[in-house]
Amino acid sequence: MKKVLIITAVLIAVLGRNSFGQTDSSSASKLTFSGYAEVYYAQDLSQPKAQERPGFLYNHKRNREVNVNLAFLKAAYSDERVRANLAIQVGTYAQYNYAAEQPLLRNIYEANAGVKLIKNRDLWLEAGIFTSHIGFESAVSKDCWTLTRSLLAENSPYYLAGAKLTYNAPNGKWTVLGSVLNGWQRINRLAGYTKPSFSTQVQFKPSSKLTLNWSTFLGSDRPDSLKQTRFFNNFYAIINPTGKLGVTLGFDFGADRKPLISEGRRVGSGSYVWYSPVVIARYAVSPKSYVAGRAEYYNDKNGVIISTGTLNGFQTWGYSVNYDYAVLPNAVWRIEYRVFSSKDAVFSETATTPVRRTNQAVTTSIAVSF
Repeated sequence: MKKVLIITAVLIAVLGRNSFGQTDSSSASKLTFSGYAEVYYAQDLSQPKAQERPGFLYNHKRNREVNVNLAFLKAAYSDERVRANLAIQVGTYAQYNYAAEQPLLRNIYEANAGVKLIKNRDLWLEAGIFTSHIGFESAVSKDCWTLTRSLLAENSPYYLAGAKLTYNAPNGKWTVLGSVLNGWQRINRLAGYTKPSFSTQVQFKPSSKLTLNWSTFLGSDRPDSLKQTRFFNNFYAIINPTGKLGVTLGFDFGADRKPLISEGRRVGSGSYVWYSPVVIARYAVSPKSYVAGRAEYYNDKNGVIISTGTLNGFQTWGYSVNYDYAVLPNAVWRIEYRVFSSKDAVFSETATTPVRRTNQAVTTSIAVSF
C-alpha cells in the first residue's frame, strides 16, 4: 500500500505541476483527474468456511469479509492530437487478476499514450497498457448491468498490453480496431512465447438503441514449443441500453490447437474448443433503481481456460438476479444472488472436504465514482 500511495502522490504532483503551473488556463483543462472505488461483502452460502470464492472468479473474490474490489485514481490528458492515461489501482481484483505480473505492474490499471495520425480523421495510434476492448463488461462494476461479472468476462482478458490503431467513422456508427499485443492478458510476455499476438474489433451502432460488436484474438498463451495457436471470438449485442427494458446477448468461442506432444505421447491434430453464451435483461423500476437477471453457460470440457481435473471438465450453468439503487448520481448500492450448477462436482471448501455440483452466493457492494 505504501508503494501505491507514493506512486499516486508523484503522479499528481508531476502532472499537476505540468498542467496547472501553466499561464494558459486552457492547458489546465486538458488534464483531468477521476477516481473509482467499490467496497463489497460476499457470502458464499455453499462454502461458508472458504476464504475465497471459486477459482474461476477474479472479482469480489474474498468470502465473508468486507473488502475493496477495485479502487483507482486516474489522470487523463487529452489534446487535439495527443492523449494519455495513467491509473493506479488497489483491491482484490488487482490481487487475483494480476497475480502473474511483476509486483509493481499489478497496481497499474491503465498506462498508455497515443497520437492522432490524421488531423481531420478520428484515427489514433496508441501504445501501453489498456483496459480490454474484448467483451461488454469491465472490472468497473458500476458501469455493468450486474454486480458480478459473467463467466465469459471473468475468463477472457480484462486488460491488454501492446499497440493499437483505432478508427471511428465520421457518422459515429462504426469503430474499427487492430492491435499487436504481448499476449492473452499479459503485460509481461509469457516465458517461452516469443511471437506477437493480434486482436481486432468491429463495432456498429446504427442507433442509440443497438450496439453490435465482434472482437477477436489470435496468438497463444503457451510456450512456442507447444505450437498451440489460440483463436478467440467475442460477439455481443446490446439492445435498448438506456430504455426501460434492455437486453444484452453475448457469446464467446475459442479454440486452442492441440499440442503435438503431451506427457510423452503425440496428441494429434485438431483443437480444444470452449464456448460461453450469456443473456442479461435489465429493467428500470424507477429513475434511480434497476433489477437485472442473467442466465449463462460455460463449456470448457478440455480445461483450456478453467481446469478442473474432472471427467467432463468445466460445464457449468449460472443464474443471477440483482437490484441496484442510485443513492447519489455518482454512487450506487447493489445486491445480487447468484447460483452455479456444474455437470461435475467442482466446488469445494478445501482440498480435504467433499466437493459439490452447485454453488450459491450473495454479494452486496457500494460503488462511487468521482
